[in-house]
Amino acid sequence: MKRNVLIVGAGGVAQVVAHKCAQNNDLFGDLHIASRTLSKCKMIIDSVNDKDAMKTPGVFEAHQVDAMDSGAVAELIRSTDATIVINVGSAFLNMTVMTACIETGAAYIDTAIHEDPAKICETPPWYANYEWKRREECEKAGVTAILGAGFDPGVVNAYAKLAADEYFDRIDEIDIIDINAGSHGQWFATNFDPEINFREFTGEVWSWQGSKWVSNKMFEIGKDWDLPVVGTQRAYMTGHDEVHSISQNLDVPNVRFWMGFGERYITVFTVLKNLGLLSEKPVVTAEGVEVVPLKVVKALLPDPASLAPEYTGKTCIGDIVKGEWQGAAREVFIYNVADHADAYAEVGSQGISYTAGVPAVAAAMLIATGEWDVKKMANIEELPPKPFLKQLDTLGLPTHIRD
Repeated sequence: MKRNVLIVGAGGVAQVVAHKCAQNNDLFGDLHIASRTLSKCKMIIDSVNDKDAMKTPGVFEAHQVDAMDSGAVAELIRSTDATIVINVGSAFLNMTVMTACIETGAAYIDTAIHEDPAKICETPPWYANYEWKRREECEKAGVTAILGAGFDPGVVNAYAKLAADEYFDRIDEIDIIDINAGSHGQWFATNFDPEINFREFTGEVWSWQGSKWVSNKMFEIGKDWDLPVVGTQRAYMTGHDEVHSISQNLDVPNVRFWMGFGERYITVFTVLKNLGLLSEKPVVTAEGVEVVPLKVVKALLPDPASLAPEYTGKTCIGDIVKGEWQGAAREVFIYNVADHADAYAEVGSQGISYTAGVPAVAAAMLIATGEWDVKKMANIEELPPKPFLKQLDTLGLPTHIRD
């Protein structure tokens, strides 16, 4: 029986998910997309139709919903008969959308860890603060909940599991490296929701080293990495979702995340932070108007989805894994390279959105075929990696290995 899909969100990643679901709608049933802004959903469906992306004739409908209202989401799930929900809205929505899935029995997929709007850079353990508290609830309800099915987290988790299964007897360290060597042509912009982007970096940077949490400041530790295709790139150690789940689920003593930043980004970020413009706390202007500085900055910056038409260059994201294999030291880099222009030509989004959205559709396809319909909560590294990586290859995100 084909399974109807509900996509929650209407940004750049949602556009990728919509196109990829349409390209594979012979596997799915009816397709639906919902967000607070109905017009954005309709624009995404129009882009699907403009590219004639539907593999077979079928339903693709737009809906308006406040995804912070779990009851409203549950009602929409029931009215659309959706049995797979792909949550690619704000990370603030995870708990309410998951609640609706548990209530209705629909499978749940997200691409990032839940965030509380009132808290920035929470201390570890991140998944245990929210999602993992609901493991028993998901299993009792027989609900498949796949956490962090983007690229990072997501594909990099599968790379770590593949390394543990096939390339190492013992893993000593995993360095996850995310480099965007592309150019969007804007003086300054973020590649995804500015509010979420800035919130990741305004507090402490947490890494897992020596089997314990280690704290640093943002941009305190940088390193040059020699990578395929994009060459030598400087990246900075920061906290990220998959550091927590990989370190715990694969019992790796050292897990770090590194992201590339240009000097302009670092300068602008530092000025905004020092001026208090990245604060989520309301302030009152001289005119008596209450505003949230971070939301004002977000409103002034380009919509990340608008960057796609002019974006050029490539991304390189992967895991450098070190350890032992058959008594000898070994180092393996498992990675993907994506092209911004190719992503835009195919689905109308830039490469960052493409690499985040395609894996969520791969996960949905594996749930639809039964391979990943596990009836419980799982992070990607808790699932068989090969079917996922094979599906990604067919969808346009091939895996490369430098041994």
